[in-house]
Amino acid sequence: MSLNDEVEALKRIKLFSAIEPAKLKLLAFASERISFEAGQSLFREGDPGDAAYLVLEGVADVVVQSSKGPITVAEIGRDAFVGEIAILCDVPRTASVTAASRIVALRIRKDVFLQLLRDMTSMALEIMRELAERLEATT
Repeated sequence: MSLNDEVEALKRIKLFSAIEPAKLKLLAFASERISFEAGQSLFREGDPGDAAYLVLEGVADVVVQSSKGPITVAEIGRDAFVGEIAILCDVPRTASVTAASRIVALRIRKDVFLQLLRDMTSMALEIMRELAERLEATT
């Protein structure tokens, strides 16, 4: 997958859809392409939020711990964007994400993500909308 493919993948994410292509290219360039084999964790519940991930290929399970043990709350695939809540709210990870198949993802470091947010007020507004929608869906 080329840098241009990564830019196209970022464009498909609602959060990044209003960002000009040149800035998305910088974001893709500053991010790390990383692979996970089935069974490997992208991150674990309770870990510090140091990065967000855009799934480029593969499938992963989102799992939370409960008093009855682990519960799979979602299955995510291509174009899923995960891990941003821990970055935005500066809280530990709220769930674990584990590769169910081989995963290729774009890892966007916290400092890079937050710098983009500072530079792009339209992105900040989109994040507020997205968080409000998620909150409404859970209440």
